[in-house]
Amino acid sequence: MKRLSVLPQQCLLLVTCLLMALEAVPIDIDKTKVKAEGHVEGEKVENPDTGLYYDEYLRQVIDVLETDKHFREKLQTADIEEIKSGKLSRELDLVSHHVRTRLDELKRQEVARLRMLIKAKMDSVQDTGIDHQALLKQFEHLNHQNPDTFEPKDLDMLIKAATSDLENYDKTRHEEFKKYEMMKEHERREYLKTLDEEKRKKEESKFEEMKKKHGDHPKVHHPGSKDQLKEVWEEADGLDPNEFDPKTFFKLHDVNNDGFLDEQELEALFTKELEKVYDPKNEEDDMVEMEEERLRMREHVMNEVDINKDRLVTLEEFLRATEKKEFLEPDSWETLDQQQLFTEDELKEFENHISQQEDELRKKAEELQKQKEELQRQHDQLQAQKQEFQQVVKQMEQKKLQQGNPPAGPGGELKIQPPGEHKAGDAPQHPAGADQPLPPGHVQEPAVRTDQVHP
Repeated sequence: MKRLSVLPQQCLLLVTCLLMALEAVPIDIDKTKVKAEGHVEGEKVENPDTGLYYDEYLRQVIDVLETDKHFREKLQTADIEEIKSGKLSRELDLVSHHVRTRLDELKRQEVARLRMLIKAKMDSVQDTGIDHQALLKQFEHLNHQNPDTFEPKDLDMLIKAATSDLENYDKTRHEEFKKYEMMKEHERREYLKTLDEEKRKKEESKFEEMKKKHGDHPKVHHPGSKDQLKEVWEEADGLDPNEFDPKTFFKLHDVNNDGFLDEQELEALFTKELEKVYDPKNEEDDMVEMEEERLRMREHVMNEVDINKDRLVTLEEFLRATEKKEFLEPDSWETLDQQQLFTEDELKEFENHISQQEDELRKKAEELQKQKEELQRQHDQLQAQKQEFQQVVKQMEQKKLQQGNPPAGPGGELKIQPPGEHKAGDAPQHPAGADQPLPPGHVQEPAVRTDQVHP
């Protein structure tokens, strides 16, 4: 994701609803005791993808809108509710002709892309049935009934779709992680079934040993607590822990100087805690679990600090959180290895679902094998007919040669040699008494009859 440079601070509200984190105009802050980050103003910074299937279209629309002076001025006075309600979308009628033309072009490209994807999906599922409602859902971020022009309704739909999808994005990630963990356990149990008793006991003993080794790590501080932030202050920022100051800490970790801590900037604060539990070099540490732990920490801090639920933490919200009892005396933090991620009933249901999918795939494979065998049988039959036909043609050619008839050509035409042309070694044969052509100037004498008597 590319952060947008030189934008009004209010523009970040729209961008946050859509992309969660884009760069606003730097505000004038004093970063005393803060190390230089080497950030160059106007520099493009790569950010993680939003995870939305229309991510590129979303970015392009925002880039174009921010080139219009009138629209940017309206953003300076807009708040989150005005953006979400669609009030800001009506300002689209006042943007320049060049901007509207570019937006029209972007929309046509997006509609063409979606149509191509939907056609591919329909082709791939034509034998198993088509979920038309799921296909239409692909168009929820734009008005597909008007595929040629970008209207205020398109901007309104884009904002609402992105806001809703981003709110559900974390939930989807949690569900996918749970499936991942259940699949790991399912595969482990299936593997144990293939072993004899002695090997199975060794494998189970190794599994328990790895679990114990993974759980043997330093204490993990409660995310967002004073102890956790002071550890970042000391070890990551290299500052004196006795001089910890929340306001300076906020300014230091507001990497893009926009006056907010966004979700990516918050997640970066948990790296030191995660390194206590996860090491990519250790066999017992799963990096997929580490990212789930990072997500859990970020959600927890957001729930405690983000008062207006705009997915951003302001300086005021941050300082207010540092005054709470939870900041100074937090509860202990339970990592994933200390929690039950799924029940036996959930695992059993998951395995039943896998079994059904495997049965369907097996039936499909059997059908494809039958089709393959039928095609092979038809191919063999055609080959046999071809050989039989070639044999018949060969016999007919031999029979014609034996009868003295000129051989037939590939199309059945007779091969007749021109007069006077003979193969080498062939002598012209004429029946006795037959008329023969005479040389020029030679007069043929009448034939003598043997039945006449001459005096």
